[in-house]
Amino acid sequence: MFKYYRTMPGAVDLPHPERSEIELTAVLFALSDPERLSIARQLVDGPLDMAACHATDPNLPKSTKSHFMKVLREAGVIRNEPNGRRRILTLRRDDLEARFPGLLDAVLGSSHA
Repeated sequence: MFKYYRTMPGAVDLPHPERSEIELTAVLFALSDPERLSIARQLVDGPLDMAACHATDPNLPKSTKSHFMKVLREAGVIRNEPNGRRRILTLRRDDLEARFPGLLDAVLGSSHA
């Protein structure tokens, strides 16, 4: 299913589902948590360094934040790719729009009203 690739010494390219593998139930589950939803909303305007992307609760342990990123990545909501010693997060808007037209705007735009 997923494969791991090393892109540079010490950097691992994490597995991401192909567009055709993204499932609606996984996306909805990933976005059902308020913290994960907040992270996705931060990526609406473009990619962010993982260190700059934050959960709404500043007291969350790093392991919890990493778990949030994993759930979002494995559901196909975000890309988490190495960039030197950092990681860049990107919302997979094109893939999600192709699979589920209008879903991101409906879910991510709901709190901007």
